[in-house]
Amino acid sequence: MSLTSTTVTHDRIPALRWLRIIPPILITCIISYMDRVNIAFAMPGGMDADLGISASMAGLAGGIFFIGYLFLQVPGGKLAVYGNGKRFIGWSLLAWAVISLLTGLATDKYQLLALRFALGVSEGGMLPVVLTMIGNWFPDAERGRANAIVIMFVPIAGILTAPLSGWIITAWDWRMLFFVEGVLSLFVMALWHFTISNRPQEAKWISPAEKQYLIKTLHDEQLLIKGKNTRKASLRQVMREPVMWRLILVNFFYQTGIYGYTLWLPTILKGLTNGNLEQVGFLAILPYVCAIFGMFLFSSLSDATGRRKLFVALPLAGFALCMALSVLLKAHIWWSYAALVGCGFFIQSAAGVFWSIPPRLFNAEVAGGARGVINALGNLGGFCGPYMVGVLIVAYSKDAGVFSLAISLAIASLLALTLPARCDAQNKEAA
Repeated sequence: MSLTSTTVTHDRIPALRWLRIIPPILITCIISYMDRVNIAFAMPGGMDADLGISASMAGLAGGIFFIGYLFLQVPGGKLAVYGNGKRFIGWSLLAWAVISLLTGLATDKYQLLALRFALGVSEGGMLPVVLTMIGNWFPDAERGRANAIVIMFVPIAGILTAPLSGWIITAWDWRMLFFVEGVLSLFVMALWHFTISNRPQEAKWISPAEKQYLIKTLHDEQLLIKGKNTRKASLRQVMREPVMWRLILVNFFYQTGIYGYTLWLPTILKGLTNGNLEQVGFLAILPYVCAIFGMFLFSSLSDATGRRKLFVALPLAGFALCMALSVLLKAHIWWSYAALVGCGFFIQSAAGVFWSIPPRLFNAEVAGGARGVINALGNLGGFCGPYMVGVLIVAYSKDAGVFSLAISLAIASLLALTLPARCDAQNKEAA
């Protein structure tokens, strides 16, 4: 059976994988994101005063997570390809729970920095593992949407974290925020253990028709990939390729904008509106609600047209524009807030499409490690964004920090347009 024939009969193939694989991955990613960004509400909610943290130190505490995040990216990606990604994530969830509980007990800024670094290490392998698992379960024609649904953990976590954090801090204090989210990680660990499977060959719940379709289709896709330039290379050889470094740079400048925005949004909203943390929490919901629509729109357009580069570059440009407008319109509170909501619409719109590109460029054995490298080095932007904003706030103003994020996102958009033609589905045979 050819790839074409399996594609034609796809509508008659059971699709239980959408219900059994996507939800536990999505929920796990939501918990990981809540754990990494809850500090954005804890800082203006009393942590900065209790631990003696300045704006630049707050940026460092937010960003040091991404230094630790480097260490397990490539091992995690390789483990998902050759080993047991399910077990890896299970142990990671336990580590997130313990670290979150310990953060609630921190008594000085140095303990906080150490725990944020440790949290980064423990979360480092998650994204390459789950993206590889998505690649194990969803063919190329579905992968953009599957990636987008999983990466929807960012806006969903934002929708949940914003009001929950504001309410917990207002009702109790910032320490209780970390205790609650630590306990949530333990519940999700149990869910993960009983629901997820690494790949179709291991799943007992899948129908023979769906299993045969997936194994055949994914195998045929790999046959098409073999022999295409860098696709056949080892990870070490791939690292010498200019396209690999362009992907890393796109992700770096993208993550600079994402985490600079995410970790400073509550502070920006508090300064813009002079509201309390509970009010800020509710205002922070709308950008993440809009993010869901943006992700679905751009991933669907990309899957329908086969255009990957364009639908990475466009939302990045929109994100940059809205970021700049939030400062230019600051004299008009609600227009400035509308621009911040616009940032939310674009914040993750490029992500699902972007992560569908590496499997088009590299074979399956290399793609897991490649995703790990792209995510590891790219997420250094998650360190630079929050820290850069904190430093610029101290040295100049909050406006300078926000403008720096807009410039970073504009650079990412331009770099995305330089990616090779074979990133796009209609040009898959291009050199």
